[in-house]
Amino acid sequence: MTTPAASATARSGHLTDLACLLLLATLWGASYSFIKLGVETIPPLTLIAARTLIAGALLLVVIRLRGLSLPRDPVIWRRFLIQACLNSAVPFTLIAWAETSVDAGLATILNAGSPIFAFLLSMLLFRSEAAAGRKLLGVAAGMLGICLIIGVEALSGFGRELWAQLALVVAAACYGGAALFGRNFKGLDPIMPAAGSLICGAITLIPFSLVIDRPWTLSPSDASIQALLALSVFSTALAFILYFRLIDRLGTVGTTAVAYLRVPTGVAIGVLVLGERLSPTAWAGLALVIVGVFAMTLPERKSERA
Repeated sequence: MTTPAASATARSGHLTDLACLLLLATLWGASYSFIKLGVETIPPLTLIAARTLIAGALLLVVIRLRGLSLPRDPVIWRRFLIQACLNSAVPFTLIAWAETSVDAGLATILNAGSPIFAFLLSMLLFRSEAAAGRKLLGVAAGMLGICLIIGVEALSGFGRELWAQLALVVAAACYGGAALFGRNFKGLDPIMPAAGSLICGAITLIPFSLVIDRPWTLSPSDASIQALLALSVFSTALAFILYFRLIDRLGTVGTTAVAYLRVPTGVAIGVLVLGERLSPTAWAGLALVIVGVFAMTLPERKSERA
């Protein structure tokens, strides 16, 4: 039988997880604007190569300061490489390339489909997690909420720049797969897969950047450099630590609910900082998103015997 103290501890832990989810949504929601500023004067491939290199190096410093060391098992490093392809090298590059012609807002919206891909993949591979009707309801509520928030007008650009938009959908699918594959790192300190996958991503992308973009010939603006630094430190290094912690705590579908929170987080910033106004349907959509996130992240009840 669960004691009142244990129940209170579980509730407190869940609130902490939701706070981390909201912080992660804010960091990743801001990344689309950082990318939009960055690609103005830095080619997408070089921007993402630098992003992964800076973030990975920063996490290595943190690991050293904590007196830890990266794993040496080749099997784990092969997993880091796969995770890098699914969660950084491929989707980051696709998003950066797409944002050379697509607005940051539409990029955020199209990337919000990652929980759908995570749900479908988990239903095929891990039926025990996906079969919960509450999570299916959460996915549906979240997507309906996104539609209400953005409105039909926000999708007026859909159909133009079709390849860029499809690239964003593929990136969302990669994120869904990455959340599932992230299960392979249970037992590791969250900073380890974060650092390992970013290092592998940098090693993969840097040669292409050197050959294709010849970064020494570039003249990036101050705004692009500042965006790159913010993107690397906050939206990548810090965000990845939170991401792998949440996969371990909330599961795959729950963690990918962060994709839904990116949009309302951006809306909230617009209301509070820019003085923007929301329509009644947008407020209704925001409520649905919150319901969807709780439905996907609320822990399953487990009966315990005394």
